[in-house]
Amino acid sequence: MKIVAIANQKGGVGKTTTAVNLGCALAEEGLRVLLIDLDPQGNATSSFGMQELEGESLYEPLLGGVSIVEKILPTRLPRMFIVPADLDLAGAEVEIARMDNHLTRLRETLVPLRSDDTFDFVLLDCPPSLGILMTNALAAADELLTPIQCEYFALEGLVKIVRVIEQVRNSGANDHLELGGIVMTMFDGRTNLSAQVVADVRDHFGERVYETVIPRSVRLSEAPSFGKSILEYDANGTGARAYRALGAEFIKRHSAPVA
Repeated sequence: MKIVAIANQKGGVGKTTTAVNLGCALAEEGLRVLLIDLDPQGNATSSFGMQELEGESLYEPLLGGVSIVEKILPTRLPRMFIVPADLDLAGAEVEIARMDNHLTRLRETLVPLRSDDTFDFVLLDCPPSLGILMTNALAAADELLTPIQCEYFALEGLVKIVRVIEQVRNSGANDHLELGGIVMTMFDGRTNLSAQVVADVRDHFGERVYETVIPRSVRLSEAPSFGKSILEYDANGTGARAYRALGAEFIKRHSAPVA
């Protein structure tokens, strides 16, 4: 099992869209995927139409009340599971900050998942901030996958992400954390800027940048409002094709056996 944190300290870059649709693409290929929604806003949860659930978030497991296993719920998609989010998670940030092991609470919470073979991948959808929950995700993950919008300040945001990784490694919370991949999102083929940004990021980060780029798409924006992934909402559209391609590239990079 591999734990992948999907994070960017900046909002609106396609982070949750990538977490949801990459997870669904992997499940479609026969892999067993658990998506953990760590954002109190619960956007990944509502992408599956499960926003009405209360008391099913990671709040209690993080505080040591129950096992995370009790919070894992199936989605309507085969092999795709989720631990939903709710506003209680916002309170968890404050309570975790008071604990002695405040940097490693999530890592300890995920121990039961490490000890068995239930899932091939656990995806952590992080909040768009450098708070306790995102830091915990980086301390718990094997690697970081960062979605970056094809815009002028993309490299500046990546520099900050690299610094955060270094801080987590140097703190001793997770000295094995690495930047596993960069996904370029909201690519607009009609502009020179998008192509230039992708080229600049590839120049700086080389093979860590996925070949697949995610296009700017109205359908991708609409899908969550219907409680669906893009693979369900517009199965043959450009967004769905892009995330299927990203899933295939992700599997190839991780040499994941397909069930």
